[in-house]
Amino acid sequence: MTPSLPYLLAILVIVFVIDFTLRALPFKILEPLRDSRFVEYMAVWMPPGIMLILVLSTLSHNAQAAGERWWAALVATGITVAVHLLSGRKLLWSVGIGTVCYIALLNWL
Repeated sequence: MTPSLPYLLAILVIVFVIDFTLRALPFKILEPLRDSRFVEYMAVWMPPGIMLILVLSTLSHNAQAAGERWWAALVATGITVAVHLLSGRKLLWSVGIGTVCYIALLNWL
C-alpha cells in the first residue's frame, strides 16, 4: 500500500525541520563564543591534532598489515608531508601523490 500524499509531505516537513535545526544549531551555539580565547585556541590546534591522530592510527594499522614492508607507509607519509608543504598546502595533491607513492612502493619494491 502506497502512503498518501499528505503523509509523505508531513514526513518531508519533519525531516526538513530536524535537518535544518541540526545544521543551524552549532552556529547559534558558537555565535557568542566567537571572541573566546578558548575557541581561538581550539581553531588553531584541533585540526593538526586530529590529523596527527589519524596519521598515527593509519601508520600503526599499515605497519601491522604490511608486515616486512612497513617502511613503505613511512616513506609515503614523508612524501605526503613534503608535497603538502611544497605545494602550498594543497590537500588533494598531497594526499593523491602520497597514496600513489604508497601503492607504487607496495607493488613494485
